[in-house]
Amino acid sequence: MEGDGSDSLVTIKNIERELICPACKELFTHPLILPCQHSICHKCIKELLLTLDESFNDVGSDNSNQSSPRLRILSPSMDKIDRINRPGWKRNSLTPKTTTFPCPGCEHDVDLGERGINGLFRNFTLETIVERYRQAARAATAIMCDLCKPPAQESTKSCVDCSASYCNECFKIYHPWGTLKAQHEYVGPTTNFRPKILMCPEHEAERINMYCELCRRPVCHLCKLGGIHSNHRVTTMSTAYKTLKEKLSKDIDYLIGKESQVKSQISELNLLMKETECNGERAKEEAITHFEKLFEILEERKSSVLKVIDSSKKLRLDKFQTQVEEYQGLLENNGLVGYAQEVLKETDQSCFVQTAKQLHHRIQKATESLKSFRPAAQTSFEDYVVNTSKQTELLGELSFFSSGIDVPEINEEESKVYNNALINWHHPGKNDKADSYVLEYRKINRDEEMLSWNETEVCGTSKVVCDLESNSSYAFRVRAYKGSICSPCSRELILHTPPAPVFSFLFDEKCGYNNEHLLLNLKRDRVESRAGFNLLLTAERVQVGYYTSLDYIVGDVGITKGKHFWAFRVEPYSYLVKAGVASSDKLQEWLRSPRDAVSPRYEQDSGHDSGSEDASFDSSQPFTLVTIGMKKIFIPKSPTSNEAENRVFPMPTSIGVFLDYEKGKVGFYDMDHMKCLYERQVDCSNTMYPAFALMGSGGIQLEEPITAKYLEY
Repeated sequence: MEGDGSDSLVTIKNIERELICPACKELFTHPLILPCQHSICHKCIKELLLTLDESFNDVGSDNSNQSSPRLRILSPSMDKIDRINRPGWKRNSLTPKTTTFPCPGCEHDVDLGERGINGLFRNFTLETIVERYRQAARAATAIMCDLCKPPAQESTKSCVDCSASYCNECFKIYHPWGTLKAQHEYVGPTTNFRPKILMCPEHEAERINMYCELCRRPVCHLCKLGGIHSNHRVTTMSTAYKTLKEKLSKDIDYLIGKESQVKSQISELNLLMKETECNGERAKEEAITHFEKLFEILEERKSSVLKVIDSSKKLRLDKFQTQVEEYQGLLENNGLVGYAQEVLKETDQSCFVQTAKQLHHRIQKATESLKSFRPAAQTSFEDYVVNTSKQTELLGELSFFSSGIDVPEINEEESKVYNNALINWHHPGKNDKADSYVLEYRKINRDEEMLSWNETEVCGTSKVVCDLESNSSYAFRVRAYKGSICSPCSRELILHTPPAPVFSFLFDEKCGYNNEHLLLNLKRDRVESRAGFNLLLTAERVQVGYYTSLDYIVGDVGITKGKHFWAFRVEPYSYLVKAGVASSDKLQEWLRSPRDAVSPRYEQDSGHDSGSEDASFDSSQPFTLVTIGMKKIFIPKSPTSNEAENRVFPMPTSIGVFLDYEKGKVGFYDMDHMKCLYERQVDCSNTMYPAFALMGSGGIQLEEPITAKYLEY
């Protein structure tokens, strides 16, 4: 910042938007530099990581117990913040699943690595500029002396070594001549103090003296010798400083030299904005005109249809009224009956016969109508129901004239919902790709209330949608943009979210895991059972009345409260897989005495001896497992579903499990349609675990949570 004070003040005030944190939208406070080179406040990144940690797994750290199976303990919020800030914060069985989060500035995924926040550099340059901006903004507000007795005097200088501000008198007292403090470095009054030497965040005792060109960050000599930068190209700090300063100066000079061009382009943009506003208003007026014409046609048709219905209603009511009058004449002292009673009073035989003949004919006709009563008209107006299905569909697709850009199509096979929703689409036009897309989505209420659409702009052909409500249906659609041209919306895709928040866990390699029969991958989210020589040897148990044993594997996280949902895929070649939930004591029983658990009389799906099934259908047991194999899923027996054909279904691509701990209820879902296949009570008096068992060849893959994945920066 060179030049006079007024020029400096104007320049400082003009850069305010560069000093705003993208997370809190306020001036930076202790900004940290992320790997993507964007900055974020120290407190903001703590809050962001804590929020992601808690939303990722609300119960994943609820309990902790050293016994097997193990539990995790819920840490208070401040403990979580401290843990995030500590070195060594990485993924393991006792910490959050990931240190990756989207940068608020560019939305690229940022991985903090093992050291967490401690591995990030503090942006002292940005901090200094923010402090200068604050001073320029408050101008008349003075920085007071930190050492004065009340009332404090205005400070005249600040000591960089002491990190304090002093008035003239206090500075002389605390920095006397002839002492080491007299050699301290001092600057003008400031509240922003930074260290004289920048130290390495990974090797805290080493000073920064090199610059890694690949990672674009300063490093120390230990980072280069044995750290992650050992094979990277580095340069001296002085060389990096000179090179970057020359580039930045050259770019600034170029922008300053193009000032007139920029002003001209701004004027052109302002004209385009006015033109756009006028054209937009004109387009709105034309659209209103077209809709008013449609309203006129609808009103005309409405009037015509209502007139026809009223005419038919009047005709039918007239017929009913005539019939009512005829029947009222049959009542005593009314009409025909009254007249007939008067005729019966006639004593002259000749006169009576003359009148009674015609009257008898009328009485007979009325009697016959009573015997065969039939309404004079129909009450139903089924023939007058207006069919608007075709018109409704056409109005739903009402859009602008074909603009030369094809309508995008949502790929239903690649779109799915789990903890978040992943929507994929493609553009049918090979040579007509769009510049960007807008994905719209909204919740569908049970009462069919039309909610407003949420919109998000996307540059690619996929998007992860977060913060969806559990057990809800959502509609998704997408439209394409090419320049200022917009395509009509695609057909809507309806997806149903899981009935509860997604429960995150991995396979436990320490609790009952049989490494002779089972093969667990390094990520611990996939397990395979291999039918080898050991399985043939155990098959000899059949000769002594036992089946071949099941190999159990459980989740590494227990559940002690709440509603939870998780999903997994079973490989199509699998021979026999059992999956569900089991309590900690039942798992220990199985793992201590596996022979009892595989007795021919022991029905694992129903939780009791198969010889007494009828008496135990409604009883609640501490586990429930369904059997999957040979591309089928077998539902346990129940009073309403006892026949084999009612208990066997084609195996879904992905199977979900829903556990309501408080209500003691477990359900199994077809993830393709989010449909409940089977539900029953389960005893949740102890800690419950996701439980699996395999026999013969087979494989289980835990469903991977849907997270935002972006191009590498």
